Amino acid sequence: MRVILTTDLPHVGKAGQTVEVANGYGRNYLLPRGLAVLATPGNERSLEQRQKARLAREARNKAEAEALAAQLQSLSLRIAKKTGEGDRLYGSVTSMDIANLLKDKGFTLDRRKIVLDSPLKTLGSHKVPIRLHPEIVAEVEVAVTREEL
Repeated sequence: MRVILTTDLPHVGKAGQTVEVANGYGRNYLLPRGLAVLATPGNERSLEQRQKARLAREARNKAEAEALAAQLQSLSLRIAKKTGEGDRLYGSVTSMDIANLLKDKGFTLDRRKIVLDSPLKTLGSHKVPIRLHPEIVAEVEVAVTREEL
């Protein structure tokens, strides 16, 4: 029996693949649970259309991420924090702080896209990577300065 998988199944295949399975396995397990649909010409056409739409959507998302990365690369952020003796920061600069700075500049980004191994705890200039797309990472320069009283 030929079926088109709707979800990834170990030892069978990935979602969107057309595979040959035993009649009983398809009829009694895959089809009733919605894990697959019969491989009819109509279902195969709709699968092709969905794959084309997905590829177009991914290409559009990647192009938008590249454009945003170009804007972010030229951006320099400055944040002032209170310091103690020896120029040690009270607290630290977190991804939330950087996301708020970007929001003030007009860029709305999810803070989880900002990749900080650990919060910034020293004064100076730091390169902060932002993962906009699985293939695209932009680096923003964040300058941590002493807050003037």
